[in-house]
Order: sequence, then C-alpha cells, then structure tokens
Amino acid sequence: MEFIDGTVVNVALPALQRGLEATGAQVQWVVEAYALFLSALLLVGGALGDRLGLRRVFMTGVILFAAASIWCGLAPNVGQLIAARALQGVGGAMLVPNSLALVSAHFPPEERGRAIGTWSGFAAMMTALGPVAGGFLVEHGSWRWVFFINAPLAIVTVWILLRYVPETSSYDERGKLGGLDWKGAFFLTAGLAGVTFALIEGTGGSRAIWLTGGAGVGFLAAAIYREEHAADPLVPLALFRSREFLGANLLTFCLYAALSGALFYLPLNLIQIQGYTPTHAGAAMLPMVVLMFLLSRWSGGLMSRYGARGPLVAGPLIAAAGYIVLARPGVGGSYWTAYFPAVLLLGLGMAVSVAPLTTVVMSSVNESSTGAASGVNNAVSQVAALLALAVCAPVFFHVFSASLSQRLAAAQVSDEVKSSVLEQRAKLGAIETTDRGGRQSVDEAFVMGFRVVALAAAGLAVTASLTAAATMRSRTPRP
Repeated sequence: MEFIDGTVVNVALPALQRGLEATGAQVQWVVEAYALFLSALLLVGGALGDRLGLRRVFMTGVILFAAASIWCGLAPNVGQLIAARALQGVGGAMLVPNSLALVSAHFPPEERGRAIGTWSGFAAMMTALGPVAGGFLVEHGSWRWVFFINAPLAIVTVWILLRYVPETSSYDERGKLGGLDWKGAFFLTAGLAGVTFALIEGTGGSRAIWLTGGAGVGFLAAAIYREEHAADPLVPLALFRSREFLGANLLTFCLYAALSGALFYLPLNLIQIQGYTPTHAGAAMLPMVVLMFLLSRWSGGLMSRYGARGPLVAGPLIAAAGYIVLARPGVGGSYWTAYFPAVLLLGLGMAVSVAPLTTVVMSSVNESSTGAASGVNNAVSQVAALLALAVCAPVFFHVFSASLSQRLAAAQVSDEVKSSVLEQRAKLGAIETTDRGGRQSVDEAFVMGFRVVALAAAGLAVTASLTAAATMRSRTPRP
C-alpha cells in the first residue's frame, strides 16, 4: 500500500489538478501533507509498536491509511484532499516501521534473511508497477481510483493479520505511552510544518507566512534541545557522534532530496508539456527501478570488495550525470533519446549507492543501536523528500514566472492572451489557453523551471559524493 502510494500519486497529479482546478502550490501540498506527517511521526510509529505491540499498531496504521485513502478518493475539493493526505501520512507512520519489524519478530535468525529479502522484493515490485498501474487507472478511469485501490489491499492485509499473525509478546507493558517523547514529536512536526508552509506559500512575501516560517525554525531548535535532554529521545543524537553515521545521513539527505525534487516535476513535465499519456508517464521511470532491482545483489558486493568510500563517491556522481542529462531535453523529442539515457544513469547511480549506504548506516553504530540507526536514517530520507519539494516550489515558480513573461513578450501575443495566461500562472503547466504562442510560451517556461530543478538535483548529488569522500574511511578490499 505505502510503496504504491509513494510512487503513483505523482502520475495522478496532472489529472487531479485539472479535476479540482488546483493551483501549483495546492498540488504540491497534496504530496507535502502526506510527507510531512509520515516523516515527522515515523519514529513515533516505531516506538508505539515497541510499546503497544507490533501487530496492533501495524493493523491500526493499515486501517487508518485505507480510511484516509477512501477520503482522498471521495474528496470534493483540494482542501479536503490535502487534509485526507495528512491523515494518510499518520497511518503511514504507523504501518511503515512496524511492517519490517513484524517480519523480523516472527522469523528465526536462520530464516530472517530470506523473509526480509521477500519483503524487499515486494517493495521493489510495487515501486516499479505502481506508477504504471496508476497511470492506467488515471487514463482509463479517474485519478480517484489511484486512492481507492488501497481499500481492497487493506481488507486482505487485516484478514491475514487476524488469522495468521500473532501479537508480539515482548512489548513494553510498563511504560506504554507514558515514556514516549510526545514533546519531541510535537516540536518536530510543528517545526517541519512551519518551515514547509513558509517555503511553499512564501512567494507572495506575506509577513504572516514568514513569521510562520520563523516559528517553524524555533520549533526545530526546540526539538533538537529536547532530543538532547530527553530520557528516552525519539532521535538519539549520540548516534551522530560517529563520523560515518553522520556522513551517511548527510549523504542520504542529499541523495533523496535530489531524487524527490526531480521526480515530482518529471510526470508534470511529461504529461502537461510533452503530451505523454498517464500510462506512458508512469512507465517512464520503470527502467530505473528495474535496474536498481537487478543490480541490488551486485551493488551489495561492492562494499566487501572495495569498501564503502568508493561506491558512495562514484554512485552519486553517476546520478548527478543522470540529472544533467535529464535537464537537456526541450519541448518534444523521443523518449528514447530525450529521457531514457537519463533514467538509466539515475538507476545505475542509485543502485551503486543504496546498498553500501544502508550497510554503512547499520555498521557505523553499536549492535544495540542498529534499530534506532535504521529508524533515524529512514526518517532522514523522508524529511529530505519533504524539504526538497518545499525548497523547489518557490525556485520553480520564480523561474517559471520570469521565463513566462519573457517568452510571452517575445511571442508577441495579444494583450488579452498575455493577461489571461499571466493571471493563471499559479497553475504552472496546467494553464489553459487556445492561443498557439501562449501555449508554446507556457511549455517553454515550464521546461526552463524543470531544467533548474534537475540541475539543482545534480548539485545535491555531487554534494553527496563529496560528503562520502570527506567522511567515509577507506578500507582495504578483501582479496
């Protein structure tokens, strides 16, 4: 459910924007509302599983996620859709960390590796098939069906849980919810919400918006102080005293921020500007996911042969080359020459990076802290996705708006067309105009904004590579 949802919604955004007459910022909130609560509450969800039982919390998350998905599909306006997505994020924060924990808890060590491998295989398969299936549903049905598909999956999951999965017996009956760091969770959620809101909505320059952003920064500072002094913190800051753990998380942040920022705008570019069908747009990134899946075992062996430093320097650089190639196409052109080479480079770069990165995260801390280290790294990747889009939003709008004005002037369209197009610029690529010059100006301005985002992603990927070079120790490869 979660892996499908994480990849399929972007493909549905153009149809969703058109159906609900949403602005570009509102479309971004459809993604950000989910990412905000997922990233801020992910560690809370894992802690709840430890205290109240893995099956209980996981099943609650599944039910909440499905109920919110149905609300998403029935939402009559974009405001309700954003609220439903926020609730979906809360459900996701309960089911995601406890999913893998259930697998670990119910299989003995000698079978656990195969069980986790099966779990990972399903995750990769759903990540690959989600956008294609979602594109098909959008093209032949409605964007609402993208959310409705979670309901039957939830019914089957709950039935399996009740019939076959016993509750874990080792959870903490003593502290239950009392020992959970609720203050830290509140400060973190409020801080991320304030900063995200200011970045996405701050193009108008309202004082209230920037005060909200300032309050968000204050809440984040309070969260750090709280985690430093809490008896049972959500984020054990002592883990970051390890140079390699700190470097691995900085690398994770840069790598996933780059990926999330670029992949939000890519389906909008393909569907609204390049004229792809939702199904074709959903399939556009399929080679990247397939390549990552096929090379996962090979990339895992790179660490034992060459150590972590080499792959984690090279992998992000390959991904950076992919983003640069992704920035090259204009309006029109064949997928195979315009986007396919970039997709392959991104797949290779991520494949080289992900397995060694995960290994470094788990091996750079004491064995007793591996669960906390994994949770923190997962949360870092989610926060990276959240903040990447929040930062990209004002940058994209500024570049798009300035380029649109210049291109409308160069196209010498009538004042009426120019006024109509500029009044709609908050819709970005969904601007409606029947004038050929006006439409071409919109398309070219959107491509210009996309190029800036893709190049910024390349810069983040290079930063990830430099981080690996500075923080990862060289190891002598095994003979």
